[in-house]
Amino acid sequence: MTDQIVVGDRVVIEAAFHATRARLRIVAGDGMLQWASELAYGESITGLVTLAGREAGLTRLATVRLGDLAETYDRVHIALQWEAIAADGKLFTALDADLMLAPAGDQITAMSLAGAYRPQPGRGGAGLDLEIIRGCAATAIGSFMARVARMVVHPVGTAGHAGHFLPRWSPEDQP
Repeated sequence: MTDQIVVGDRVVIEAAFHATRARLRIVAGDGMLQWASELAYGESITGLVTLAGREAGLTRLATVRLGDLAETYDRVHIALQWEAIAADGKLFTALDADLMLAPAGDQITAMSLAGAYRPQPGRGGAGLDLEIIRGCAATAIGSFMARVARMVVHPVGTAGHAGHFLPRWSPEDQP
């Protein structure tokens, strides 16, 4: 088994690049990327336990490190690192990635992530099938990207946390 999986994802956001860039700047500075990372990692580990057993779930995200937001006229880049605690209590780097924004049209922005995902070392990650690890990585990255996309589409403070929706009420709901 290799010690890392190459991961990537791309999301098209229906919002102008300059507005999306400004919102990402706010989200990155407000701790929301850390929150989205924690939820995404937790969801992927829950799925991993279902597929590979309890031992594989003995990990949790410990730290999310963000690099400085690097901006140019038509690009935004931020380095992202997830450090987790393995079953043996040791820290390991679960994800090293770059999150990027680029204009994809007048009112469309492309958000992409590229990096390396690592399963926990030692007994918790031992013997895991490569396809299970890839599925776990895809779940984590997809969940993270979906949350970040929702956060940058809605102005911060008006949409609540991504993934939490209020039910809609309509007259048809009446008994």
